[in-house]
Amino acid sequence: MTVNDIKHARIKAWIEECVKMCEPDNVVVCDGSTAEYDRLMKKCVDAGLATPLAKKPNSFLFRSLPSDVARVESRTFISSVKEEYAGPTNHWIDPKELKATMKGLYTGCMHGRTMYVIPFCMGPLGSPIAKYGVELTDSEYVVLNMDIMTRAGEKVWEYFGTDGDFVPCLHSVGKPLNNGEKDNGVWPCADVEHKYISHFPEERLIWSYGSGYGGNALLGKKCFALRIATVIAREEGWLAEHMLILKLTNPEGEVKYVTGAFPSACGKTNLAMLIPTIPGWKVETVGDDIAWMKFGKDGRLYAINPEAGFFGVAPGTSAQSNKNALEAASKNTIFTNCALTEDGDVWWEGIGYPAKGKLVDWKGNTRDALPKDKSPKGEEFAHPNARFTAPAKQCPCIASDWESPEGVPISAILFGGRRPSTIPLVHQSRDWNHGVFLGSIVGSEITAASTIDASQVGKIRRDPFAILPFCGYNMGDYFQHWIDVGAAAAKRGEEDKLPKIFYVNWFRKDEDNKDLPGGFMWPGYGDNSRVLAWIFDRCDGKDNYVDTPIGFMPKDDALNLDGLDDVYKAQIPAITAVDKEGWLKECKDIRENHYPKFGKHLPKELSECLDDLESRLNKA
Repeated sequence: MTVNDIKHARIKAWIEECVKMCEPDNVVVCDGSTAEYDRLMKKCVDAGLATPLAKKPNSFLFRSLPSDVARVESRTFISSVKEEYAGPTNHWIDPKELKATMKGLYTGCMHGRTMYVIPFCMGPLGSPIAKYGVELTDSEYVVLNMDIMTRAGEKVWEYFGTDGDFVPCLHSVGKPLNNGEKDNGVWPCADVEHKYISHFPEERLIWSYGSGYGGNALLGKKCFALRIATVIAREEGWLAEHMLILKLTNPEGEVKYVTGAFPSACGKTNLAMLIPTIPGWKVETVGDDIAWMKFGKDGRLYAINPEAGFFGVAPGTSAQSNKNALEAASKNTIFTNCALTEDGDVWWEGIGYPAKGKLVDWKGNTRDALPKDKSPKGEEFAHPNARFTAPAKQCPCIASDWESPEGVPISAILFGGRRPSTIPLVHQSRDWNHGVFLGSIVGSEITAASTIDASQVGKIRRDPFAILPFCGYNMGDYFQHWIDVGAAAAKRGEEDKLPKIFYVNWFRKDEDNKDLPGGFMWPGYGDNSRVLAWIFDRCDGKDNYVDTPIGFMPKDDALNLDGLDDVYKAQIPAITAVDKEGWLKECKDIRENHYPKFGKHLPKELSECLDDLESRLNKA
């Protein structure tokens, strides 16, 4: 198939416009076939950009430049027509100015390269919740990853029709090859000051320049599935969220589906692939990162995972923390910025075992392995943001209905952050608006390990709904949208069909207690199933809770603690109690430092929730 064969007039015209501007040597319309994947991967291997892994069938390791290893939030822009629409937490440039700058960079940017046309679907093909896009890129790495992460290729064209909606996504690594130049095995990208990851919400348009890394370049992921999708969702009355989706089955065979939003380093993927420690319970994965939720005919919220793969953080993934993720990435996987072992396998810090002999680190340097699976900060063998891109269908705990076109009905929504104090193990909101309030205050405490600025240690880094870097419009208006979703359900007389909302915290600490590994008062990982079991029963209306100033919390003996280590059983009273003084301090921080950011865009309902919380605490 060529560009001339495309029946969709607007897509065809847009591609021709971009070809004229970017001036690639060739244009290839991707068909999404295995043969195409193999051909492009061989091209990367032959160019010295990818290394085949002897220990993992059909798997390959890429190394990026040290300047291109993660999202670049400072170079990520929401270029709405007015700065106010982008809000205080997004970077904004006037769209006319930004387009002029980027058109200058795009002019001739694909000299010496091929422009690949990737038609793709976010969500199961044909799903009423799915959306469609076309990405143009000069990166084989992007094509290969998009093939795993989305439904891409020839099969998508029929869903566009001749005039269907689509999101145009233009990407270039920003490294033209002039006069016969080659990459010579060096990861192609532009200098940081020339990187732009730009979103034009009103036009549903994504332009990315200068980075070849994951979320900056795989434009179906955070750029489309969150930043642009949040804008579409607000207009159409649904929710596009940075959330996992899991399927929970109790010993009686009853099933419920749960979504959850957690900032980075809070165990989101681990929870999505959890192996329960309580007998008879089963957890299966529907999605590990993004959930799109729309109301069904029965008034319930139904969710799909718009992605087809996992783009997971490798360091810290082990047989203990996430056995299922390791198995998912055991074949047909792309690894980025991991270390390479002598016998042709990948290795990273926190993998659960030391490497042997010599390792090639993520920068390409050969070094002696260490006798443990940790490295001094700054000397890691794998970059802390090293990734694996694995097909979701390979996950041993993938749910049989994970690709259900109509989605799965959501019973509960979880919010959580990394909080060593104040926030209890679990509490439930009183109602929908109180749940939105809990989502709006999510955050993690800054530690000495996460900053070099000692003055910041102990402060709360707020990440409302764990979507702060990924919301495509004003966060105050985003809060209002959640309030409006609840109000619309209430107006229909279907408020009782909304998911129940919970706030969890796996990370309470007592560093003075030497019996607790790392000082953590809760073991986490598979034992989080004990909290999920309580939540499951709450969704059925079971009387297993007490009313407290902060919301509903487990009754004494309501949590299943069978088989839990005694040292953790002893912590239960502390981590399921209301820390009145801590919460009053929390209220003060929200009132003085968090909510004022949103000005007139902050919904009055959230201010009322804050007042109510403070009042209840003072009366307690």
